Amino acid sequence: MFKKFSCLAIVLLSLPFKAQEKIPFRLTKHNNIIVKTLVNDKDSLHLMFQIAMEDASISPERIRKADHIKFKDEISDGNTIKIGNKKYEDIRFFDNEFTGHEADGKIGTGIFKDKYFKIDYDNKEFVTYDEEPDLKDYQPMNLYVKNGQFYIIADNVVENKQQEAYFLLQSGYSGGLLYSNEFAEANNLNEKLKITGEKSMKNSAGQIITTKQGVLPFLKVGNIILKNVSAGFFTGDLKTQHANYFAADLMRRFNWIFDKDRKMVYIKPSTYFDEPYYKIN
Repeated sequence: MFKKFSCLAIVLLSLPFKAQEKIPFRLTKHNNIIVKTLVNDKDSLHLMFQIAMEDASISPERIRKADHIKFKDEISDGNTIKIGNKKYEDIRFFDNEFTGHEADGKIGTGIFKDKYFKIDYDNKEFVTYDEEPDLKDYQPMNLYVKNGQFYIIADNVVENKQQEAYFLLQSGYSGGLLYSNEFAEANNLNEKLKITGEKSMKNSAGQIITTKQGVLPFLKVGNIILKNVSAGFFTGDLKTQHANYFAADLMRRFNWIFDKDRKMVYIKPSTYFDEPYYKIN
């Protein structure tokens, strides 16, 4: 009996150990991910997960108090964040950054440093791994990182023409696609997309910017095709949109696993894949 137990123990020890930590989150009706946190053991804050940043921030429109985060020149270093039973050290907060609905601030990808992490929309949780997790049924895609932000490539199909573009993963914007000024103008989206709505604003200098919402017939992400995708872009005097966004309404349609080195991301459709698209007012 002892020999059998010893052999079993040796076999188990020889298997790769994949430590897991799970962080529950809440998905709002605006497609934003909300995580309950305790900051510096004092401040209970609801922070929106923003995949397009590494650090954390506090909103000037926060509902809950953040009295124990001490700022100097709108930066606060050396903070702790507790999520569930896990405490994260040396977190940097920025002050006065606006965030999504129902949030007191934002938290970024820095808490997942040096780990694989999954955004599991099906079970509404993050999962972290020390070793590569099971990737069965997931499709691999190249991940591109610039200034701590994640980009993927997707193909836009307009009038039967396929146009490749880099998209910034942006979980803070509630909509689907948001195109850069350069892409929108180069591909004449104002003429080629079916426009479903628009809104114009004028700044103090009299410059006008118009936000337009349209429908992209097909978007190809790896080998997965989405149809009639909600897509926004700007027209007018101001040229302020410099990146294409793959935003929260599209992100929720997949479960995501990011590798430890942030060179690959693995996706598969989630339970939200066929949900109606979010409408930008």
